[in-house]
Amino acid sequence: MPLLTLQTSVRLTTQQRYSLLAPLSQIVAECIGKPERYVMVTVSEAAMLMAGAEGPAAYADLRSIGGLNGAVNRQLSERICALLKEQLGLPPARVYLGFTSVSAENWGWNSGTFG
Repeated sequence: MPLLTLQTSVRLTTQQRYSLLAPLSQIVAECIGKPERYVMVTVSEAAMLMAGAEGPAAYADLRSIGGLNGAVNRQLSERICALLKEQLGLPPARVYLGFTSVSAENWGWNSGTFG
């Protein structure tokens, strides 16, 4: 049920894209406390302008049924930014993250909803 959608202006090779998926999935599962079998992660390239300037940047959107709060969101931000800096050389100051709690009846899966 947690979904992390990562968009970045960094040109990614197929290998780089796939090298991000597993560690991002693990970070989300560990921080939120949900089984990884329910975590979905997408990684894609997008045109971006941040602070009026082009250049390497990223936006991560995380949606989940429960599990998000101030402390968890700070931990997610720290760990995701660290991974992006390590793997892509992306400065944390060029990364925005959005966190959204979704009610169970507004999240569909397997021909139904969670609520």
